[in-house]
Amino acid sequence: MEKHNHIYILSSLLFIALALLTDRLQAQEEVKPAFSVSGYVEVYYGFDFNKPLDGNRPGFVYSHNRHNEVNVNLAFLKGSYTAEKFRANLALAAGTYMNANYAAEPGVLKNLYEANVGVKLGRKANLWLDAGIFASHIGFESAVSKDCWAHTRSIMADNSPYYEAGAKLTFTNPNEKVVVSALLLNGWQRVKRVEGNSTPAFGTQLTLKPNSRVTFNWSTFIGNDKPDSLRRMRYFNNLYAIYQATEKFGLTAGFDFGFEQEAKGSSEMNNWYTPVLIARFTPNDKWAVAARAEYYDDENGVIIATNNAEGFKTQGYSLSVGYQPVQQVVLRAEGKVYKSKGDIFQRGDGSTTSTSPLLTFSIAATF
Repeated sequence: MEKHNHIYILSSLLFIALALLTDRLQAQEEVKPAFSVSGYVEVYYGFDFNKPLDGNRPGFVYSHNRHNEVNVNLAFLKGSYTAEKFRANLALAAGTYMNANYAAEPGVLKNLYEANVGVKLGRKANLWLDAGIFASHIGFESAVSKDCWAHTRSIMADNSPYYEAGAKLTFTNPNEKVVVSALLLNGWQRVKRVEGNSTPAFGTQLTLKPNSRVTFNWSTFIGNDKPDSLRRMRYFNNLYAIYQATEKFGLTAGFDFGFEQEAKGSSEMNNWYTPVLIARFTPNDKWAVAARAEYYDDENGVIIATNNAEGFKTQGYSLSVGYQPVQQVVLRAEGKVYKSKGDIFQRGDGSTTSTSPLLTFSIAATF
């Protein structure tokens, strides 16, 4: 109860501060500033056919990760301020997604989904400096299921950063077809840097939109996410392309690959990689169907550790169906199966298996 009181007090003070900034800066801006409040709630039910006794999906799943219970995946309330040369966002959140992804964060940081401020540096150029906690620059899937083509997240998305903390410099060219960002970060999905780590991490992002149907993206991460005594440099690349072939059919192809030192000071590297392909068909403005195929190879357990001698080598297949009765609400159902090289999945009876089938249903709303 005391923790909830602290969160309530913090959220109240921050929203009041944003409102006061709106009033104070309004007269100074050439473009009229705007303050808005929005929210998101997603409730889901998942059934894992391996029936884990503790109710938890496999350890590499960080979204929709509870079995056989109705639960909240993600719910947040967000305040945003936008002016000509200044912007700020604050979002406080709860849900099983937050519990899984923010487990290492201390205190009220566990509930900070977003908290950042930005200032425009160029008088004419669209150049912004933003600092705080914000959505990751890596990947095409976000924590907000309503915005994603598939209902649940890919192994790729669940095992690369959803969020990050630090500062980023972003330039957008005049026709908005090129966006370039450079980032200084606290680590690999970290608000609080790892204890004993004195090194910052770095990232870059290049997004190209040659026309309204095509998007290309290349994002990188360079850094050490361990204490200095165990320092291992990590070099990571995220590539994806989105092609909206027609108004009703689109394709997304992604490929991640990374390298990390085997040991401190070593010239030998462990690597991992993951391709993914998603096809989406939207026959009308209410229905959508998405099919996904993916593969994740992490032989040395850099990101996903297992007791399997060959490491984590897993295929994934899913089919999602979504129905949008009104603009603010989406109902979704998905069938998914993982097939691994080795019996890495635990059953409720104590045995192990190489497959993990799942059914998930959800209702999500924005306001």
